[in-house]
Amino acid sequence: MNALARRARAEWGPLYVTVRGPLVERGWRAVPMTLGAVCLTAAVQVVQNQCWGFGLVQNAGSVRAEEPLWLALSRTPLSLFVPALDLPVWGALAQILFVFGIAEICLGWWRTLTVAYLATLAGTLFARVGIWLGPDGLLGLPGSDARVVDTGPSAAVVGLAVFLGLRHGAYLTAAGVVVAMIVEVLLKGNLAGKEHLAAIAAVLALSAVSGLRHRRRAGTTGSSGLPPIRS
Repeated sequence: MNALARRARAEWGPLYVTVRGPLVERGWRAVPMTLGAVCLTAAVQVVQNQCWGFGLVQNAGSVRAEEPLWLALSRTPLSLFVPALDLPVWGALAQILFVFGIAEICLGWWRTLTVAYLATLAGTLFARVGIWLGPDGLLGLPGSDARVVDTGPSAAVVGLAVFLGLRHGAYLTAAGVVVAMIVEVLLKGNLAGKEHLAAIAAVLALSAVSGLRHRRRAGTTGSSGLPPIRS
């Protein structure tokens, strides 16, 4: 048990320390963007379940690969907060509250939204690539998926989870999310699973660029944190 506890502290300790302070000090005020995202998702769910609201939500936040790219891009930001009709909304709300909340404290609200949007956008764009590759390719998709509505926060949640894991040393957690998404694709091979992999690929690229920039900044400063003295 002690070994397990040590492993858990090593895996989640840095994240726990980062998140605990602001939550204890400020409570829910520490995550205003997350609370807004939860409320927005809940409101969209209520509206799209009304006879008068379904078309409104579809026209504003549903994305299909068969649509013109400019239209899909204009709908992508809201699509992040449109729950899938065939899944329980409480799952989407719990994902946003937990993962977005941790990310908002660790990264700040605008960085959280940036990573979330990048992950969602990567999945949205990959759908078009997958359909172009066709069903016979490893990451290809059947043409019928062009009519599938691509909504929900899942790609953003997956991307944020991997990004946070890499940034705060929770490498096993990040690896676990990646493995789970690979297993999903192997078992189902559906549009959502492959979009999740595209989101992960985009976040891995972002993490690599961020890490490289951090190392370059560290290399230009001395051990005291000041720029090195040049003779």
